[in-house]
Amino acid sequence: MLDTRELGRRPGSQRQVARSVAAPPDLGIEVLRVVEGSPVELDLRLEAVMEGVLVTGTATVALVGECTRCLEAIEDETTVDLQELFMYDDQHASARHQGDDELEGEAGRLEGDLIDLEPLLRDAVVLALPFQPLCRDDCPGLCVECGARLADEPDHTHDAPIDPRWQALQDLGQQPTE
Repeated sequence: MLDTRELGRRPGSQRQVARSVAAPPDLGIEVLRVVEGSPVELDLRLEAVMEGVLVTGTATVALVGECTRCLEAIEDETTVDLQELFMYDDQHASARHQGDDELEGEAGRLEGDLIDLEPLLRDAVVLALPFQPLCRDDCPGLCVECGARLADEPDHTHDAPIDPRWQALQDLGQQPTE
């Protein structure tokens, strides 16, 4: 929660905020996520406007997960851009009363003088994550036959499979001759 009391309701007043907060639970996707409680570095600018408070800035988070090709552990860091208008309660009610669904749907809402950044952070981080994260761009993945990690064994091969229809001929060739 960010306190906006210092801004007042004077359009044009602004304040820089740099702080570290704990990551909320379940921030990420199944294969790549932010560890709950890990630090989220926020660098924000709060600016009072006629309708409410405009929040812009960045959030930097540490990511953990696994490569979707080879299942190798991934540890990375990403910085996401944040921008959202948080409307004053009376402005939010006025937009709803006037039927301005577009403005109401795009804006958050101030809770008194406080801003809850978790929904904004969650949306920005989850949308910035790759759908199929890789340990490296050219990850060769796993062998489809035995599951060996191909990055560890670049010359990994298997004997060519024998067509079962020819198995009887191969068995004849392996019998001892008398």
